[in-house]
Amino acid sequence: MKHWGGALFPLSLLLVLTLLTCWLRYATELDEPNRDGRHRHDPDYTLGDIVLRKLDQDGQLKYTLRAAEVRHYPDDDTTDLESPRLMHHKSENGKPPVTVSADRGRLSNDNERVDLYDNARIYQPPFGKNEELVVTMNQLTAFPDSETAFTKSPVLITRGKSWVKGVGMQVNNRTRTYVIESRAVGVMESKHTGKKKS
Repeated sequence: MKHWGGALFPLSLLLVLTLLTCWLRYATELDEPNRDGRHRHDPDYTLGDIVLRKLDQDGQLKYTLRAAEVRHYPDDDTTDLESPRLMHHKSENGKPPVTVSADRGRLSNDNERVDLYDNARIYQPPFGKNEELVVTMNQLTAFPDSETAFTKSPVLITRGKSWVKGVGMQVNNRTRTYVIESRAVGVMESKHTGKKKS
């Protein structure tokens, strides 16, 4: 019994020293953290009052994207927009340009997609006998080149006293169509309302 008791202390000491050696080796092989700032989410540039203009193949102004402030983040190559405003200038049949705006947005790396957040709005001024068109939602994804957009959030469309609301919407600016995806309800004012008979 005494023989094993005397050998237990050196074996325990040897085990502790082995564990410490393994821990020291592991601790010294850890990679040094990268401190060059590439992995922090800090903007590498900030611009104020920017205007991005896109021309079509004929050299005509197709759309303008404005923002009160732009911040680019190099870690994920994203571009955030404050108060973005997208205006399509080219329109068919003399219809006025459509403007899309929001409180904030994000521009894709290839400038092909604009995600708009918080108070997203589509506005078409009155023309001819048509009253102004206002579409409001919380979020909208727009593709300026194809003049299309979509949302999965609740939507309210108003024109004069007429209104339609629902959830989700597909937009095509070229054809001026707005398709509510689900739960659509609304009130349409008759064109004959308020007309006097002679």
